[in-house]
Amino acid sequence: MPELSRFFGIRITMNIGDHPPPHFHAEYGSDEAMVRIDDGAIERDYLPGRAARMVKEWAELHRAELEDNWARSHSERPLLRIAPL
Repeated sequence: MPELSRFFGIRITMNIGDHPPPHFHAEYGSDEAMVRIDDGAIERDYLPGRAARMVKEWAELHRAELEDNWARSHSERPLLRIAPL
């Protein structure tokens, strides 16, 4: 799973050619969550409150870059790094 960004102990990744809806994965310690790109909502699993808020803020700031990486992941192009929070 390629790493897109890392900040405050949070690791952001995206699977190549992953299933819809467009999303990324966020890991913080032993917690992990699948996060929707369109609204930053946690779809599956769990992140602690502060980490969840930071991931949502980061996703809002970088929505266009996340959407671009999602498209890249489905067209066999390399994913691009995204600036941390």
